[in-house]
Amino acid sequence: MAYLIDTDIIIYSLKGNKDIQKWMIENQNIPKSISVITYGELIYGARKSNHPEKNIATVTRISELFPIIEINKGIIEIFGEIKAKLEISGNRIDDMDLMIAATAIYMNMSLVTNNKNPFSRIEDLALEEWKKSET
Repeated sequence: MAYLIDTDIIIYSLKGNKDIQKWMIENQNIPKSISVITYGELIYGARKSNHPEKNIATVTRISELFPIIEINKGIIEIFGEIKAKLEISGNRIDDMDLMIAATAIYMNMSLVTNNKNPFSRIEDLALEEWKKSET
């Protein structure tokens, strides 16, 4: 199965987290992509940083390494279905996280995150939590 990499995993890798970097190397032959939402979150973080030009260049490089999955009608339909189910059951998840999850489901990918809590409430979402150490 291919992987959809969540924003937090990219950030931990950029910050030099050895566990995440090791996992990326060990699984280098498995296709990995990011959502256009993750791309937007990375752009946002770069723009508000103390070194926007340098960080935008890094985000551009990430977009060359990881294909970016655009939002389409099928992803939006899954988003709407999941959001309605969650709200009916009294659960809410941030729309951006929900869009990332809908992308993973639509693309039949496993979502890789270190933020399992909100995503674990979504049925049919293949989820992998890459534990990170503090280093």
